[in-house]
Amino acid sequence: MVSLSHRCVFCHAISPLCLCCVKQKDQFDNLEKHTQWGIDVLEKFIKFVKERTEIELSYAKQLRNLSKKYQPKKNSKEEEEYRYTSARAFLATLNEMNDYAGQHEVISENMTSLITGELTRYVQELKQERKSHFHDGRKAQQHIETCWKQLEASKRRFERDCKEADRAQQYFEKMDADINVTKADVEKARQQAQLRHQMAEDSKAEYSSTLQKFNSEQHDHYYTHIPHIFQKIQEMEERRIVRIGESMKTFAEVDRQVIPIIGKCLDEITKAAESIDHKNDSQLVIEAFKSGFEPPGDVDFEDFTQPMKRTVSESSLSNSRADGKSEPKFGGKSKGKLWPFIKKNKLMSLLTSPHQPPPPPPASASPSAVPNGPQSPKQQKEPLSHRFNEFMTSKPKIHCFRSLKRGGAGPEDFSNLPPEQRRKKLQQKVDELNRDIQKEMDQRDALTKMKDVYIKNPQMGDAASVDHRLAELGQNIEKLRLEVQKFEAWLAEVEGRLSMRSEARRQSGLYEAQNTSAVNSCAQDRESSPDGSYTEEQSQETEMKVPATDFDDEFDDEEPLPTIGTCKALYTFEGQNEGTISVAEGEMLYVIEEDKGDGWTRIRRNEDEEGYVPTSYVEVYLDKNAKDVYKSLEKISE
Repeated sequence: MVSLSHRCVFCHAISPLCLCCVKQKDQFDNLEKHTQWGIDVLEKFIKFVKERTEIELSYAKQLRNLSKKYQPKKNSKEEEEYRYTSARAFLATLNEMNDYAGQHEVISENMTSLITGELTRYVQELKQERKSHFHDGRKAQQHIETCWKQLEASKRRFERDCKEADRAQQYFEKMDADINVTKADVEKARQQAQLRHQMAEDSKAEYSSTLQKFNSEQHDHYYTHIPHIFQKIQEMEERRIVRIGESMKTFAEVDRQVIPIIGKCLDEITKAAESIDHKNDSQLVIEAFKSGFEPPGDVDFEDFTQPMKRTVSESSLSNSRADGKSEPKFGGKSKGKLWPFIKKNKLMSLLTSPHQPPPPPPASASPSAVPNGPQSPKQQKEPLSHRFNEFMTSKPKIHCFRSLKRGGAGPEDFSNLPPEQRRKKLQQKVDELNRDIQKEMDQRDALTKMKDVYIKNPQMGDAASVDHRLAELGQNIEKLRLEVQKFEAWLAEVEGRLSMRSEARRQSGLYEAQNTSAVNSCAQDRESSPDGSYTEEQSQETEMKVPATDFDDEFDDEEPLPTIGTCKALYTFEGQNEGTISVAEGEMLYVIEEDKGDGWTRIRRNEDEEGYVPTSYVEVYLDKNAKDVYKSLEKISE
């Protein structure tokens, strides 16, 4: 009899169902879980790299916006500031930060293309390959299970047939031994026993064949098919591990590739910082704000032991010019004989009230309820500054360095500026006009060539069509040349005066000899300049006798106007116009000039801050003695 069980080729167990088949199925499940975990790791790394690229892009964008935010705006005042080495170094830093941001964009692009894109495609391929391998494994597992079921069926059939053959044989032997049974029944039992034996033999042969076939299939399954599938799965997993390692290396290499460029950016920033030249920047500031005026001379000693006698004849300017003598007390920091006239001429554009009428007070109070409200501008009494203007209209104007512009465009020759600043402005204007002339000449040359082409080739165009434009360009060039000649004349005049002042500075002895007459000349010039501006239109005689800076420096040493009372701000006033001053509600200030009928009162906060406020915005408390002195000075001026 053939055994109904078989020996497993792996575990050598003799059992109807081999445990290796069950364990093999479990191993397939474990491998499937492990390979899925490997794919999840890859996808997690891909997600990590994507978020890193988004961070790099966001960082690069923020750096670019930061660099753009602090870049100088075109045609703005900031562009002038970048002539200093420190400002140029900062601009270079901004440009390098822009390049620095570009490198972070390169990092993001390379990581996206070399890691994210490649790994995404690889994961798709890996999933397909894994699916194929496990499909083959499942198929092989199902095949061996089918073979096992066939073997089991053949074995059960052979076992059944053997049992039936044994029962038939026993029945035949029983019938053959029984004498009461007929011969026919015995023969029938014998034939039945032989049939059952034949069926058992056939089942045995079938079972033997099926068993041999199963053993062969099982051998192939465990020694060929399954190891081959496991080997493919192992190779797939190893490739995945190698690929994620290479991707991590690429992740580092992408950063490492831009490090030299980032290092160059940082080196350029360091180089720009080292290029800062404090001496050069200081020299640029000196050149930009150099006025060209001479420093003031020594302050004369004022002998207060002598009685001071102020008379009209001593205060008159004509008397000073006639005698040709200087007053030693004029240049000191005291109340000299001419201090009211000097102060009025010193800041004439500031001392005269602003152009526009004063604003009305806030709606919370009416102007009529405020003390010292603005008077009607049609009063008969004129401001003191207007009388000075009428008194001095016949005198030549000499602008002083301390004069302030009252708004509006300055004179065409820049005579309101100090000599050195005026020279620079004139030079800039000359250069600008020369550039305009060059542009016009280039256009004229181009049109002339076009006209020659039209003359030679009439089919290309009418030569007469450009004549009008050529005539316009010729007129423009002629006008610009006249402008250049005018500004060059002014420039030569200024440069000549500057050279004369340099010569006068070298000849200190001559300067000392002329110091006394210079003071008187400056006093005359201040009288003759009611608008307080600075011009070069003085007479040749005055130009030769008086160094140009003597009269300007006298203004630096004068005392401010005396206070004639105090005032309290009833409302807040924002002094936005030139010549005005901002005050806060409830603030106490000094009054130095009453309202002249134009609705403005001049006040002072401290030695450096003074200006006009609307009279309706303040409550004035005048000092009686100071007011009397002020009125007496106004009578003297009249």
